[in-house]
Amino acid sequence: MKLALDAMGGDNAPQINVDGARLVLQQLDSLEKLYMVGDEAALRAACDSAGIGRHPKIEIVHAPEVVTMEESGLAAVRQKKNSSMSVSVDLVKSGECDAVVSAGNTGAAVAASTIKLRLLEGVERAGIVSPMPSVHGYVLVSDTGANPDAKPSHLVGYAVMSAMMARYIYNRPMPNVAVMSNGTEDCKGSEFSKEAHHLLQELSDQNLLPFNFTGNCEGHDLFETELDVALTDGFTGNILLKSVEATAKAFSHWLKNGIKQSPVAMVGALAMRSVFQRIAKSMSADTVGGCPLMGVNGVSIIAHGSANATAILNACRMADGMLRHSVNDRIVASMEKINAALHQH
Repeated sequence: MKLALDAMGGDNAPQINVDGARLVLQQLDSLEKLYMVGDEAALRAACDSAGIGRHPKIEIVHAPEVVTMEESGLAAVRQKKNSSMSVSVDLVKSGECDAVVSAGNTGAAVAASTIKLRLLEGVERAGIVSPMPSVHGYVLVSDTGANPDAKPSHLVGYAVMSAMMARYIYNRPMPNVAVMSNGTEDCKGSEFSKEAHHLLQELSDQNLLPFNFTGNCEGHDLFETELDVALTDGFTGNILLKSVEATAKAFSHWLKNGIKQSPVAMVGALAMRSVFQRIAKSMSADTVGGCPLMGVNGVSIIAHGSANATAILNACRMADGMLRHSVNDRIVASMEKINAALHQH
């Protein structure tokens, strides 16, 4: 795998990307070349300090501009053509790299990847797929921010793309997929969700779906049932994702404060330390690493702005899995049959 890393992306760039690159070099055997994209002088100094400056798999690509977190994504892509993010995506577009990873501005990452790489054949809109921890492992939610004004037909594409990810990355041979709604009954939901449900049900009745369509799901189903994929528009999905992340942080804060108020609880917490650590790791966004922007003609992984070195490593692992399992090719093959049926409809 040849990988482009937006080394200036993230709240603590470039250091976290350099530290992440060191872990990638140590642990990702499939890596053939790692292109570190950003300010050459700063990156060379940071890589030398980390002991990877002369590593044969490292190549620094100079990009003098940086997209900040506050900038409009689309405007940044248009105005900063020499940004580390744009140059990173260009490396995939030219075929020099197989995948790109960035912890930078999400809107810019979506815009750059969509504009430069274009969409896969048969895909109407790209969507971000976010793995969220549940009692049964992970549930994949799509879209979580790429397309706020989705159409019902877009959710069909999200369903296929997320199901391929669930099958090949998370080893779910026949993923359970549902539309997010305010009730499990077919009659529940907005006009948007009901139309998406109708389209998916028709395709399911024709045995054209590469997954098990289970109908509607409610918010609690994401965490309590054996659901693999939950479908929604990017507006709702982004609110859901950030609400869940904030709830996890708030619960951790409440728990720590409660423990500190009782000597007995503090003793118990010491005994439970390993359990707490396992739970914290399973809930951490760093364990996932990054979310793929599914539907673009390439592999683009978007990591958290607050990502650390472990998150960068795991984002690169996600890219490797997408490539090894040819997930994009499988999406195109599935969408060909589905689109033929939709056009007849």
